[in-house]
Amino acid sequence: MDLERLFRPKTVAVFGGREAAEVVQQCTRLGFPGEIWPVHPRHYEVAGRRCYRDISELPGAPDVSFIGVNRWQTIEIVAELRKIDAGGAVCYASGFSESDDGNQLQAELVQAAGSMPILGPNCYGLINYLDGALLWPDQHGGQRVKRGVALFTQSSNILLNLTMQTRGLPIAYVLALGNQAQTDVADAIEAVVADDRVTAVGLHVEGFSDVQTLERVSRLARDRHLPMVAIKAGSSVRGAGLALSHTASLAGSDRIADALLDRLGIARVRSLDSLIETLKLLHVHGPLSGSRIGSMSCSGGEAMLMADAAEGRDVSFPEFSPDQYQRIRETLTELVTVSNPLDYHTFNWNDEDRLYKTYRAMLSCGFDLSLLVLDFPRQDYCQWDTGEFAGKLARRYSQRLHQLWYRTVMRDRTGTGRGRSGS
Repeated sequence: MDLERLFRPKTVAVFGGREAAEVVQQCTRLGFPGEIWPVHPRHYEVAGRRCYRDISELPGAPDVSFIGVNRWQTIEIVAELRKIDAGGAVCYASGFSESDDGNQLQAELVQAAGSMPILGPNCYGLINYLDGALLWPDQHGGQRVKRGVALFTQSSNILLNLTMQTRGLPIAYVLALGNQAQTDVADAIEAVVADDRVTAVGLHVEGFSDVQTLERVSRLARDRHLPMVAIKAGSSVRGAGLALSHTASLAGSDRIADALLDRLGIARVRSLDSLIETLKLLHVHGPLSGSRIGSMSCSGGEAMLMADAAEGRDVSFPEFSPDQYQRIRETLTELVTVSNPLDYHTFNWNDEDRLYKTYRAMLSCGFDLSLLVLDFPRQDYCQWDTGEFAGKLARRYSQRLHQLWYRTVMRDRTGTGRGRSGS
């Protein structure tokens, strides 16, 4: 299915009242460079834009339309859009296959769409943060980016909340799939595989409707080295029942879902926090070449927590070779035990040059992933501007240590060390 016009539109039509007006406002705020055509039988303008009375008055066939009317009118509008060769539509209305009386209506909606792509029904739609195109009837927390990850979910509210993250994850696309009546998660993945601005794909799925297509597009993603991470909801009996009532998804056996995702090369995580952090790592570094990890912190307790976190996972903290041990030992005082994870204490805390040497010695060990654990005092409770240690630490090193860490990495990448992508 060709979703080019839907994902990267140049013209947008909106149908409906309050939700349609919100789409116009949010699209304008995001800086959409194309044309926006509100359609309403009684309004002369919507959110400052000229309003057309019906589809026949439109200047052309819109690349994508947001349909924010009731379920019966949604079917009628989809049929009319298909006749004029529109590029696709977001079907906002609920009351289709997720409700007791909606199965027939959903079948009629799919028939009305024919070969024209539709998202939903029962979904918010799409935001393209790369090109500024928005089919989304609510606020969101994202902004324009030049590259980032794509997030696809069946739950519009989960997707909205993910856009509100403040953890530095750049988001390129968000797309709510809703009931997946016609366009499903496999189609969405295929639409971004060829976009080299997309660095990774995050999925929140309640069920799989087209495994064969998903397998095909997973191969395309692997060929392009585009990593994918998924949360599979409905792993519990109660969760599976909620999936059926939410988007009419059959959650299926959790063991089968595990096996399928493993076969497709899609990493599985169990929480939204893990999804965000995993996607951040993949965005910055891409997939790691191995599972050998090195960790540094200024606390023995933190070092133990890091070591314990590796248990039950396919990662390891390898021992240092004699040469590696000696290089690290030379940067530390005799009171520090050299081990991996490394507790380098706070003896050199105010000596930037010594810290640089410790970091560089650890990075030269060739780990697939190097970790630095940092914690800072709370601004609301602690005095950051005093001469006490905690205040000095927070004020002086909250940015400086991060800069030092990345400068260490970049020095080695430019010719003096290993320059591995997993650092």
